[in-house]
Parts: sequence; structure tokens; C-alpha cells
Amino acid sequence: MKRLFSFILPLTAMVAPVPGMAESPSVDSAIRMNDISAIGTHNSYKQAMAPQVMEKLRALDPKLADALDYAHRPLPEQLDHGARQLEIDVNYDPEGGHYARGSDDPDLHKPGFKVLHIAGVDDSSHCVLLTQCLRLIRDWSDRHPHHGPILLMFNAKDEQNAARGGIDALPFDAAAYDALDAEIRSVLPPEKLIVPDDVQGNYPTLRDAVLANNWPTLEAARGRFLFALDESPAKVAVYRGTRESLEGRIFFINTDEQSPAAAYLTLNDPIADQARIRRDVAAGYLVRTRADAGTVEARVNDTTRLQAALTSGAHYISTDYLWPDPRFPGGYHVPVATPARCNPVRPQSGCRDDRLSER
Repeated sequence: MKRLFSFILPLTAMVAPVPGMAESPSVDSAIRMNDISAIGTHNSYKQAMAPQVMEKLRALDPKLADALDYAHRPLPEQLDHGARQLEIDVNYDPEGGHYARGSDDPDLHKPGFKVLHIAGVDDSSHCVLLTQCLRLIRDWSDRHPHHGPILLMFNAKDEQNAARGGIDALPFDAAAYDALDAEIRSVLPPEKLIVPDDVQGNYPTLRDAVLANNWPTLEAARGRFLFALDESPAKVAVYRGTRESLEGRIFFINTDEQSPAAAYLTLNDPIADQARIRRDVAAGYLVRTRADAGTVEARVNDTTRLQAALTSGAHYISTDYLWPDPRFPGGYHVPVATPARCNPVRPQSGCRDDRLSER
């Protein structure tokens, strides 16, 4: 990995923060939360599939089996390591028990959103209930109140999985999205959240506010979370409803740059989308991209996509490999030198990686 580290070093000043070091207030108050970038994880809750399930899947679809053959450490351990973006897949289950087929896990019988990748197939999770995941993250945040803004990116799972031996997910309608917002608010208080209304302020639309660079300062964003709904235009339209932007909602939505609700974009291919990512970051939008996908890069230790992601300026770069998988040669992983670095596309006077310490 020497070549990779030599590439990352200029971008992520490997300067260890001094314990207890007082942060210069001019840094946190002079830059905004979209002037930095960080590393995160994809399907952050996911544990390895049960061996017998993986064996069966590999016999039916080897390519899919390879793509699903990864796992993460518990959420607090990822945050301790420096991850500042987590991805959570939620499955609607208002009555409880919909995803409990053949399982004696009492959590699957409780009402509330379930955190599962592919229900009935790839469904081993560090926290089965969304409220469990959120409490883990909230409690970690309470222990580290000076942490940088953490993006919690959600997929609203509605796939029909019965045909491949799984469980058909319940659809996400307006009531489901209202329940999702309410469940998040039941765990995270307002002072822990950065919501679209905070960014929009007095601007006519959220997009107007973003183009005017009205994101909170890093000082104001510390210790807080923002949520992004990474879904198709049809699904985010249901979440948005008849709102001009996202008034009253918790989630920013993945949409195009011309929407009045535009603030966040998922652009997962940093090679093909390099120019667009850099343009959107410079304009003021928040962008998430991926350093690797489907275990492809990890199996051959290919850092091309990672390098493209780092230079793109994307604010959150997601990986399945905060740590190497010992089964693969080469030791592919995404090193996290510091939890945040100055964004290479938005250079701000006085911003230095070592001054972004979370103390």
C-alpha cells in the first residue's frame, strides 16, 4: 500500500492532534461544513451472511455472492476509527413481525423500522432496529461532542425478494416516511440535527440557500447529524410531497441540481462523474461518492477509484473497507488519517487538516 499512502499523504496531512489541544476558533467559524471532506462506509450495519446462506447463493449466482461477501465492524468502532458517514437501510414494519420469518429474534417482532440489507437473504445486522442503531450513534456522539458533522445516508428498502428466497418488503408511502421522520426524532433531539430548514433559512428555496453557501459553519455543525435519502426520483418525490423544498422534513434528498430541493447528490462513480462532482462541490452542493463497490477493487487491490474519489472533492467517500479483508491479497483498504480534511476543491484560507482536530 505504499503507493496509496504516498498519494493520500498530501491530501490528508498526517499530523496527529495533540490531546486536549484548544482549537483555533477562527478555523471553525471561518469555514463551513461543506469545506471539508471525510471517509464513510457503505451498508455500515452489515454483518457477514450466514455461511449456509452464502453457499446456497454462490451456487445460484456467483457474481452476486461476491458482491455481498463483505461485512463491517460495529458502528461505534467505525466512528472511533474516523468514519464520518454511515449508511443504513431501513425496512418499514409498522406492526412488527413482517421480517421475522423463521427467526426467534424478538427485535424482529417489535413494531418499527428494521435495518436489513436484503430481507430474508442478506439480513445479518449489528442493530436490527433502527432505534438501536440511532442510540448507538447518539451515545457515541455524546461521548465525543466535538466530532465533525456526520452524514447518515438511508435507503428505503422496498424490494420484492420472495422470488430469490427472501421476504418482500413493504412499500414506502407518505405514512411510512412520516413514521421514519418521527422515529428518528424519538431518538435524536433537535440540537443533534442539521435539517433542510436549518440550511434554507430565509432563502426562497433550499437550492437558493445552498448556492449562497448557507451551510452551517463547522463550529455550528460539530456534534450534529444530517440525513440524506438516497433514492430514486419517484421515491424522493413521495417523501417531499407538495413542499416547495423540504420544509419540516429531516432528510435531504438525492435529486438533480435544478430542483428547488437540491442540496445533496449521490454520485457513486468518481471516475465517470469526476467533472460533475467537482462542479457540484464548487457550487456548494454536498456530494457522496464511493471508493469501491461490490468487493471488486478489494479483490485485486485496485486503488484507481479511490484516488479519483479523493481528488473529486466529494464530501463523503464511502467504502466497504476501513480495514483490510485478510482473505484478499494486497491489503486493500481506505486509510483514515484524520476524521476530516480540508476539501481539495474548496480551498479556504486558514484551513489546515491538523486544525480540524475533534479534540
